[in-house]
Amino acid sequence: MSKFLKGTFILLIAGFITRVLGFIYRIVLARSIGEEGVGLYMMAYPTFILVVTIVQLGLPVAISKNIAEAEARGDYGEIKKILVVSLATTISLAVILTPALLLLAPMLSTTLFTDERTVYPLMAITPAIPIIAVSSVIRGYFQGRQNMRPSALSQIFEQVVRITLIAVMTKAFLPYGVEYAAAAAMAASVLGELVSLIYLTTTFKIKKRFKLRTKFFQFVQKGKQTFSSLMEIALPTMGSRMIGSVSWFFEPIVVAHSLAIAGVLSVDATKQYGALTGYAMPLLMLPSFVTYSLATSLVPAISEANSQKNNKLIGYRIQQALRFTFLTGGLAVIVLYVLADPLMELMYGSTKGSYFIRVMAPFFLFYYYQGPLQAVLQALNLARAAMINSLIGAVVKTAVIFLLASQPSFGITGAALAIVLGFVLVTILHLATVLKRIAFPFYVRDYLKGFLVMGAAGWIGYWLFNHTFLGEALVIRTLAATAGMGLSYLALLLILGLIKRDELQKLPWIGHLFS
Repeated sequence: MSKFLKGTFILLIAGFITRVLGFIYRIVLARSIGEEGVGLYMMAYPTFILVVTIVQLGLPVAISKNIAEAEARGDYGEIKKILVVSLATTISLAVILTPALLLLAPMLSTTLFTDERTVYPLMAITPAIPIIAVSSVIRGYFQGRQNMRPSALSQIFEQVVRITLIAVMTKAFLPYGVEYAAAAAMAASVLGELVSLIYLTTTFKIKKRFKLRTKFFQFVQKGKQTFSSLMEIALPTMGSRMIGSVSWFFEPIVVAHSLAIAGVLSVDATKQYGALTGYAMPLLMLPSFVTYSLATSLVPAISEANSQKNNKLIGYRIQQALRFTFLTGGLAVIVLYVLADPLMELMYGSTKGSYFIRVMAPFFLFYYYQGPLQAVLQALNLARAAMINSLIGAVVKTAVIFLLASQPSFGITGAALAIVLGFVLVTILHLATVLKRIAFPFYVRDYLKGFLVMGAAGWIGYWLFNHTFLGEALVIRTLAATAGMGLSYLALLLILGLIKRDELQKLPWIGHLFS
């Protein structure tokens, strides 16, 4: 197995583990601090992500690329220069932005978020900024050397520490108020980041082939060319991330002010936003791991075909990706829609987020398409177009949140509709951009068959949940309905020819079962 394949495989496994652990963290968080506490947490978190995006400056990707090129030449002096310049840049930004966020937290909490209690989680998460500034550079170094294991393991360690500490810390601070419990949850994240950094720096000291501290400032002074080279890659990368981060930063602010105009009290607005973003959204986004994995493998596949100018092969691979996304995303949509209430009850001990799942789940199929389509655009050297599409979607989403959420007849439902509208718009723009570059046919009949399968499997799951195992525990009824939907969905796909037997035989580990 090549370095590339091995690294990709490790990252995919780690991505799955961290996604599952992250979801467990959300469940523990919701059960520990409740709807209101999650609302405070989620209002403060986008601000932190925005600051981290600025501190990182898009450097991890640039570091990875430049170090890979320098190592191929055997130029370890340049590798050291890249590390020194990158560390000097991120640490300098962290030194400026960390105290700035601490000082501005009281003002942000009272003027932007309308709930002054957000000051506590904001201040609690701030110490993570310098930690991430250093760890992101080290991760970029290891990825550049195609050693993905340290980066993967550090993410797993971080999540394990967060989950281990959150229940204890939130329980200790909850008697003082829900805002202190939310701050404790943020502090658990800081400690998780710290453990991750300790592991990365220890591994770095063992693996590196040079002394980093020797002539550090001399390398900084001589690193203008290196800095310029890094910025050529880092700034466009940061631009794409900034769109998402800025949009996420403004989302809770716009929602809070819109709901205030609609006559919703700030405490109720915080609870409603917590139910939407802390309960419903993580569950809706969980299946996207499958399409994220597909997008990861799609970039090199399309890039290879593009370099050979083989448009026919590109179109075929895009068709495969879209069909796989539709079939896997379709199953996720019907399971979430039909079992919204029991899933919420089992995971959070509350059904308050189930309404948002039923409203948003049918449209989330578009969200699952975004990752593969964006991967295609990147592989076709259309990353700038993808960034513009994302910007348009973010602007429209924010505007519609204000228009709808400020109406008493819509309220928080308006925010949910605006979020899915943003997903739909960006996906359509991505698809239109791909079609301008590569023309490929749509098999409308297959999509109609797919929707028919979704409807039939959803009805089977609904019937199983409501008419069988009624005397059994909720978890048994939910598992039975999920299994019934999954098996009937697969059977109908095979019967209607939407999945070929030879395709199933190619699956690793379980393919022989379909021989």
